[in-house]
Amino acid sequence: MRKPEKNRLRRTMMFMSAQKPALVKDAYIFGADSVILDLEDAVAENQKDAARFSLYHTLKSVDYGSTERVVRINALDTPHWAEDVRVCVAGGADAIRIAKCESAKDVQVIDEAVTAAEKEFGVPEGTTLLMAALESPMGIINALEICKASPRMFGIALSGGDYRRCLHTKYYPSGSEMLAARGQMIIAARAAGVQCFDTVFTNFNDMEGFRAETQLIKEMGFDGKSIVTPKQLAIAHEIFAPTAKEIAEAERVVFAIRENAKKGVGIFLVDGKMLDIAFVEGAERTLSLAKATGLYKGDLV
Repeated sequence: MRKPEKNRLRRTMMFMSAQKPALVKDAYIFGADSVILDLEDAVAENQKDAARFSLYHTLKSVDYGSTERVVRINALDTPHWAEDVRVCVAGGADAIRIAKCESAKDVQVIDEAVTAAEKEFGVPEGTTLLMAALESPMGIINALEICKASPRMFGIALSGGDYRRCLHTKYYPSGSEMLAARGQMIIAARAAGVQCFDTVFTNFNDMEGFRAETQLIKEMGFDGKSIVTPKQLAIAHEIFAPTAKEIAEAERVVFAIRENAKKGVGIFLVDGKMLDIAFVEGAERTLSLAKATGLYKGDLV
């Protein structure tokens, strides 16, 4: 049983149908930070039991290495979610993604079911993490309470298809139709201290469009992006990785702040820029991300 990691690196979360053993057994080889084994939309209504059977044996028999295993369960308004939760916990999934989440109560219902399943299957309580997919205006409005609803929560994710449908709009390359939702989500996630993930980009052939959208959400502060094809991995990882220049600047900032703190100096210059202690958190975050991606071997974090 792996130790839960609420703040691990999650630049990419790649969807795979839990119903297709030929796909999920090798999903880790592509290099996504997390794999989402899908029991919801990717599985036909009359195949839910078969998908759970496949999922359980995949979780039990396939070594995913460092790749996180998240399972998207069916929504609370279906008859499937409770058994989905039991199979996830029994199989040893790292986390559960709550589909169509609209309130703190939705999270708490799943939390209680996970706790019961952990007791039933002898899994240490608190092992199974949770994240929530926000797919409606109500989910976006309640983003903060959803983020804070359970100590198991590590993040929230936007589901663009359903959200656009609810707003009576469609995809626009500028991202204008998603700006309000993305903004409210990232603010709520940061206020609650959890991670925030963007929706999938479904045009597999428009790699420049994918790059532009991923760059946008990175600039907004998102932690990662949901993806649907391995073709998108390299671009997402490139965008979310700090550049060599950013790493070097962060290293100089952290070193300077620590050295000046020893002297009792609170404001000073680094590369001609005036800095104070407020800058250290961002610099340390850059170095932590660089270390997690293997780009930094130093000892300042």
